Amino acid sequence: MEKSILLICLAAVLAACSGKPAATVSAGMTAQPVNLILDTDLGPDYDDVGAMALMHALADSGQVNILAVVSSNKDERVIPCIEVLNTYFNRPDIPVGAPKSEGGTSLTTWHKTKWTDVLPARYPHKTARTSDAPDAVKVYRQVLSAQPDNSVVVCTIGFFTNLKDLLLSGGDEYSPLSGRDLVAKKVKRLVSMAGLFPEGKEFNVYCDVAASRVVADQWPTEIIFSGFEIGNVIFTGKKLVQMDVEGSPVKDAYSLCLAEGDPDGRMSWDLTAVLVAIKGYEPYYKVERGTFRVVNDEGANGWTPDEDGRDLRLIERIPAAEMAVLIENYMMHQPV
Repeated sequence: MEKSILLICLAAVLAACSGKPAATVSAGMTAQPVNLILDTDLGPDYDDVGAMALMHALADSGQVNILAVVSSNKDERVIPCIEVLNTYFNRPDIPVGAPKSEGGTSLTTWHKTKWTDVLPARYPHKTARTSDAPDAVKVYRQVLSAQPDNSVVVCTIGFFTNLKDLLLSGGDEYSPLSGRDLVAKKVKRLVSMAGLFPEGKEFNVYCDVAASRVVADQWPTEIIFSGFEIGNVIFTGKKLVQMDVEGSPVKDAYSLCLAEGDPDGRMSWDLTAVLVAIKGYEPYYKVERGTFRVVNDEGANGWTPDEDGRDLRLIERIPAAEMAVLIENYMMHQPV
């Protein structure tokens, strides 16, 4: 195992030095691409941008088939930014969607430089505002109903709003199944950047507590949690902004935000979840099986170890500095 880990990290370093995308040299490529739906709150933070760049890098090497990218954040800039990134990586037709239910969260970036305004102003996209996008639940139901059984990985790197709405949805023109039954039939697993382990209070959980509780209580498949503590020690972006590349929305977002702080790079919360959703947790992480729960109305979470539990939580295996090299190399990938 140690040899395998060293080979993977060496491959990432060599690719970074050679300028080749990591996906062309990394070990352990999957035989069949992962069918992925990404659910993001892009906007308050910019690690979602890096996570989407990583996803597209792995798509360019045939490791993932991106079925849809939906927003769990109602802020009007999110869908335009998602489309900017999809278009930059030559996938402008990926279906997008946004929440339409009552409640939920609308959060803009907290950076002085409103990078979520800058990217849509500089780069092409089709949808003017998040509220103009289709209903995320309809996108989920249409996409899932068309896939083989037990074949889709859902990765959420934002709030649980859409997943709650999906679970509570009824039959429609795409499937007569309830949302929960449709998920149980079509979804292989959920990978989530959420929670603080073994217990604590984390942003993606407490921003929509009601939705987090529904998903924790009712989601019918395995959930892999990449907790706050996992990505919080992996700093990426410094090498990215030093690339001799112009006209990149990924570089632009990180350049604008790093200039306001984050001298060591940005934490990589969302990137770890996307990496694991596509490539699996081995050999990058160990896991502990158990049960995730929302313990109060403020959104604090708990964790009970249980060999028969539905859930898994990631535990560090490869040191954070080595994971940063691997992850940032994917972030630096340029469109094919």
